[in-house]
Amino acid sequence: MPLAHHSPLTTEEQALLDPLHYAMASRDADVLTLVREALGAGRARLAFQPIVTAGPQGKVAFYEGLIRVMDRGGRVIPAAHFMPVVEETDLGRQIDCQTLELAFKTLKTSPNLRLSINVSARSLGDSQWRRILEQGLTDPEALGNRLIFEISESSAMMLHEIVIRFMDEMQPRGIPFGLDGFGAGLIAFRHLKDFFFDLVKIDKGFIRGIASDPDNQVLTEALMTVARQFEMLVIADGIETKTGADFLTKMGADCLQGYYYGVPKFDLQVTR
Repeated sequence: MPLAHHSPLTTEEQALLDPLHYAMASRDADVLTLVREALGAGRARLAFQPIVTAGPQGKVAFYEGLIRVMDRGGRVIPAAHFMPVVEETDLGRQIDCQTLELAFKTLKTSPNLRLSINVSARSLGDSQWRRILEQGLTDPEALGNRLIFEISESSAMMLHEIVIRFMDEMQPRGIPFGLDGFGAGLIAFRHLKDFFFDLVKIDKGFIRGIASDPDNQVLTEALMTVARQFEMLVIADGIETKTGADFLTKMGADCLQGYYYGVPKFDLQVTR
């Protein structure tokens, strides 16, 4: 007996079968459309969050540039609504390209600024992203010396051979690298010796409330030990209180980042 032929479900039928899934999928589609439109119209900016040296002086070591995309009314589209969805897609490559372009423009107009930006390992082989990079690195003002690439643990491990080759290529050109979210992605420690990371950011999940969490204290200390073994600068990310800042300073963190030192802003003014 031939199998019965079933027509594809209509939009209305999908909504009735699983209204929550349909609502979430519709929301994601709408947000992605807004993001794609905003990028095409040039409605993207960098917001800057300071990373400060640990200790009583708390001087700004550098800033992290975080991409912000605006809708037609100038409202920021929350990154949490689209970044997890687009990171490994073509739209994610577009975001990385715009981030890199904005970073070079910022460095050019701010000669004393050192800036870090996030990049997915998949973008390292993207032709458009590489063209933007080469144009920036050939600038006579040597902008690359003030640029730091942050790569997440999960992204680095997914394409570790590509990341290692890229680092090997960029090392003679003076570009530092940071491992973002250290401890969250369960990176194989045996691979650390193959990478060329200059700094690590300990994942926020270990940092928040650390002064009253013995488990996170032990884990953070272990991560710091590993980082120092490989001569990497240690940044504690997610500092929200003076108690946390003081505790991480005593633990030996080199730099601190978080809302206690300033929320991401479109200007470069540090708030304490």
